[in-house]
Amino acid sequence: MGFEQRPEHGFYQINTELLKRLKTNCVSLFNFHLPLDNFSEYATTKTLADALGIKIEKQSGFYGGAMCGVIGTTDCKTVQELNEKYSRAVGHETKLYHYGQSEIKNGRVSLCAGGGNEVSDVKELINEGINVHITGLSVNNKYSVEAHRLEKENNINLLGGTHYSSEKFACIAMCGYFSKLGLISEFVSDVPCLEDL
Repeated sequence: MGFEQRPEHGFYQINTELLKRLKTNCVSLFNFHLPLDNFSEYATTKTLADALGIKIEKQSGFYGGAMCGVIGTTDCKTVQELNEKYSRAVGHETKLYHYGQSEIKNGRVSLCAGGGNEVSDVKELINEGINVHITGLSVNNKYSVEAHRLEKENNINLLGGTHYSSEKFACIAMCGYFSKLGLISEFVSDVPCLEDL
């Protein structure tokens, strides 16, 4: 499956012609998304935190039976500095919704890679007293309008890096997992959907 905002259709099935080509060439396809979102050494949010140099304090963001997010600390002092670091890490401009003060309170931030700008995530940030949330899909649309409203009302800055770019670090890390098993693997990069921002 894929996920993008072009046009605004969310998840969509893999192309049937591509499936036929995979079968013809004896290539197996294994989808491992939600289990990879769940906190582990190779998890989407854990590997994003590593890429940003964020020290993980605890897990957060329960979704679909998985702990998809983390709360941690950064050495960055301002949200602008952190946004620049995020842009360098993913290799393209990221998006800052500057809804609160520039200073990162107590150096604490929340992360949830991919589509992690949900109302439940924002409520958790409010309870934790955190004013910065880092995710992938940050566009303010009909699906996220309520999360954005809560962020504005509670002065929580939102950083978005696209669904793909925020989760790619897990796929890169999985190459190390396969290597430990004696298997050759390669990360094949894609193009981020900037409409996610």
